[in-house]
Amino acid sequence: MTTVPAPGREHRPGRLLVRARPASPRGDDRVRDHADGLWTAIRAADASSAADLVAGALRAGLDPETVLLDVIGAVQRKVGVEWAANRMSVAEEHAATAVNEHALTALAAHRPAPTRGRVTVACVDKEWHALPARLLAEVLRLRGWRVDHLGARVPTAHLISRLHRAGATAVCLSASLSTRLPTAHAAVTAVQATGVPVMVGGLAFGVDGRYARLLGADAWASDARGAADRLAAGPLPAPRPPRQAVDDLPHLADQEYTMVAQSCPRSGTRHLPAPGAGFPPMRDYGAEQRERTAEDLAHIVDFLAAALYVDSAALFTDFLAWTAEVLTARGVPARSLAPGLDLLEEQLRDFPRARGLIHAGRAALGSRG
Repeated sequence: MTTVPAPGREHRPGRLLVRARPASPRGDDRVRDHADGLWTAIRAADASSAADLVAGALRAGLDPETVLLDVIGAVQRKVGVEWAANRMSVAEEHAATAVNEHALTALAAHRPAPTRGRVTVACVDKEWHALPARLLAEVLRLRGWRVDHLGARVPTAHLISRLHRAGATAVCLSASLSTRLPTAHAAVTAVQATGVPVMVGGLAFGVDGRYARLLGADAWASDARGAADRLAAGPLPAPRPPRQAVDDLPHLADQEYTMVAQSCPRSGTRHLPAPGAGFPPMRDYGAEQRERTAEDLAHIVDFLAAALYVDSAALFTDFLAWTAEVLTARGVPARSLAPGLDLLEEQLRDFPRARGLIHAGRAALGSRG
């Protein structure tokens, strides 16, 4: 929980871009030089210079896919790292992403004529990290696929409607935040019910794809190159037959996920501990700080619910550890999270799986000192 407003603190916790893997080892000095140049343009919020730099990289002989993933993609990963370390404000992070989106336009002229089948690429509903899906869409276009790129926050019903109208040989779904896993599961099963196989990707599914397998996706890829390679290798497996969520996740029968997701507080300072309880600096909080702290508590609840959905303590403890790192970078001690966990445990005393996750989270924070 926050003690002072700090630059970037208004940004929602859970921007897991900081965990993205490093740039491809295929890079050379030209790649690094152009990535450095693009970073300079990003920091200056200079979209024109960014587009010119990408065009210059292509003229220098870098292939478009390398520019896309090892220049633009690498710079976007750095944006996430810099925000998490409190070296970039939310406004600067948003501006940087916008500049990177503009830089992508310089690659449009290098797309070959499509020679392969149609693939639909979309972010699951409520997922607003759009750039990873955009990068995949551009890689697939560069490799000759016909791509329907539907963008961020695509409601599942709209996705299915689009499939019925346009058709596709495969659907690629992107999610960066673990809180989107229940929605992703619904999208996966709905698409499969139409007879179209689904490949998923993004940090929400785990760095090893464990949640992709748990939710019954037909394939998983760790990055855009891997996804394109998998599609090029041959058709995805035939989708699984229609099923209910509990068929993939039998533990959902206990209703803990549903009850916690529906009953826990999402916002409002009335749900906070008494001022100073468990964390004395809270007694000096102003109205804005208490509201920010309420928002933090709501995010903890969201990740707790997601962990209940997939029955994974690691999902919850990893989020708390990441949040602690972000808070520490902003001068807020990680122990400020403890009152929120205490409050949740009291409210969820009748839910054994939820309490077990909270105990695991408290232990993980304690191990960090």
